[in-house]
Amino acid sequence: MNNGNDTVRTRIRIAAIFWIPIAAALTARFYVVQVKKHDYYLAEAKKCYTSVRKTSGRRGEILDRSGYLIVGNRPCVTISCSPCEIKSPLKRKRLAALLGIHFDKDFNYFYERLSPTRPRRDRQGRVILDANGQPEMRQNTFLPLGRTVSIETAEQLKRDLRANDIPLGAFSFLDTYARTYPKKRMLSNVIGYINIENDAPKPKMGLEKQLDKATSPETGRIKEEISRDGTPLDYGIQNISDARDGRNIYLTVSEPIQAILEEELDAAYAKWNPEAIYAVIADPEGDILAIAQRPNYDPDDRSTFKNEAIRTRIAMDSFEPGSVAKPFTVGKALDWGIVRPETRIDCEKGRWIYLGRAMTDTHHNEKLTVGEVIQKSSNIGTAKIALLLGEQRFCAGFSSFGFGSRTGLPLPGETRGTPIRIRKGDGLAITRMPIGYSVRVTALQILRAYCALANGGKLPQLRLIDRIEDPATGEVTSEPRPPAKQLFEHPEALAQLVEMMVSVTRPGGTATKAAIKGYDVAGKTGTSHKYIEGKGYSSNQYYASFAGFVPARHPRLVMVVATDNPKGSHFGGTVSAPVFAQTAERVLKLLNVPPDHPEPEPDKNAKAAAAQPVAKPAEKSATKPTAKSTSKPAHPAATAPARTKRDRRPAAPSRRPQAVRPGEFPMMAPVNAGEQKWP
Repeated sequence: MNNGNDTVRTRIRIAAIFWIPIAAALTARFYVVQVKKHDYYLAEAKKCYTSVRKTSGRRGEILDRSGYLIVGNRPCVTISCSPCEIKSPLKRKRLAALLGIHFDKDFNYFYERLSPTRPRRDRQGRVILDANGQPEMRQNTFLPLGRTVSIETAEQLKRDLRANDIPLGAFSFLDTYARTYPKKRMLSNVIGYINIENDAPKPKMGLEKQLDKATSPETGRIKEEISRDGTPLDYGIQNISDARDGRNIYLTVSEPIQAILEEELDAAYAKWNPEAIYAVIADPEGDILAIAQRPNYDPDDRSTFKNEAIRTRIAMDSFEPGSVAKPFTVGKALDWGIVRPETRIDCEKGRWIYLGRAMTDTHHNEKLTVGEVIQKSSNIGTAKIALLLGEQRFCAGFSSFGFGSRTGLPLPGETRGTPIRIRKGDGLAITRMPIGYSVRVTALQILRAYCALANGGKLPQLRLIDRIEDPATGEVTSEPRPPAKQLFEHPEALAQLVEMMVSVTRPGGTATKAAIKGYDVAGKTGTSHKYIEGKGYSSNQYYASFAGFVPARHPRLVMVVATDNPKGSHFGGTVSAPVFAQTAERVLKLLNVPPDHPEPEPDKNAKAAAAQPVAKPAEKSATKPTAKSTSKPAHPAATAPARTKRDRRPAAPSRRPQAVRPGEFPMMAPVNAGEQKWP
């Protein structure tokens, strides 16, 4: 018979047999969880009370050469939502009402998008159907609410979500920056703009696109602890990786000069109502000081985005420049000794037949010196100088000024124009290309070529970027300036050409409206028929241009103005030359450039004499004259100067302009003093 102790022992053995394996299993499990898989379970646990938030650096700013801000960044918040995490229909209704208030949208707009599920779609955006023909549904995990929401609006939305018991964990508030353009339309066609595509910034046009790699920021990450409803806590924040700001770009542009150019272009655009007008200013070494075009747009106002406004036309559009191109042919002929300034060219009394085709001048001159060919802008004289050069030397000399090649400015879409070559059997081209026809160039190429004339004959590399700054380290990298290429073998030939170009802006020249009081201006006008693709040269559409530099012998500014189809007048000397003069005069004063011909100081003795009281004249005698005059007042015609034989010629009858067939040169009256109206 068992006693009580045996019964207790039996029970202990049974309990031990039962509990010891359980304890061993628990110990093994604890070992696995706490030791062997510690890292795994710790990471899984952290997912429940921590989150990783992205941080964004600022996009690099764009500034002028002196550090004035042109393009900057505004702090903002990007807000998105995960509708599938909001289970209650009542809370979805509250949320739709709140979002409608904060984002100025209709209640139904948000309530439909806050559905916890949505149809699946393929890459083309088409709804995917199941076997029963019904849309396949998926969880609605992402709904963008605002990409550039102000910080104040985001904070108020958070407070409203808490007040309505809507979980903050269903929302993402990402601190970011929005691109801002404080100067509005200034430099807009050069700067470009940024779109948001697939919730990411996408640069469009201009420097924003071309310099995207340099200005783009690097994203950082921060790990933070959150409460059960997803609210970030103030402790336990860990910085995983730092965000990096994009590099800042300093342009060669000077904002004060840019502002002057923009004002003058606005006035000319309003006066002449052209399809487009663009201008660019540089120093002789090729640094762009100002560049603008009309029409343009405001990058912050998408309603101003029109195709003709957002294109960088000054780099993308090419045109036949007309007489602006004449100095390059004459300059190389002088440099190579083909002609001298006093060489006389037979201009055929204003009409010349070559290879069965006529070329005319406005002035019916018989013979002109080379200098007068430039001053009077003789087409016949320039064409004959090109014939003296010959096709091979003409093409080599003309292309040496950079025509037919891109300028290298960081502007996407820049065209190279047309290559400078003459096709075999095209005997007329050598007489048309020197006067700015049969060749297409850009305003930037003309600027570069005129910089060479102003830079002692050295062709510079145009620059728009001055330096790049890394805001994190403060390191500044200057953009290199490649060595300029010398184009003139004889400096005296260039000096002679400059004097000829100065005569263009003086009385007797074709660009008197480009003259600036006190300064010698060297330049050339251009008026050319506009070529319409598929129709040939238009009889009533033109390009009016002017290019020049000032002061002529010690240049500080080089400027090109090109106007596409102005209304009211189409002459380069009437439309574009005044823009040059008015802009350059203001810029010269801004830069405090001393005049070539300062006004003389008033004579102090003359001032003193003027201050002396003037004696009163003796009173007239009251007596009558002894003899009465019998002469009668002369008739106005009797006092007018005698008319010359040329003055008495009858006026030429007006002729209606005729359309021109493609490939032909128009035959019509000249359009400007010193410039002809047809190619």
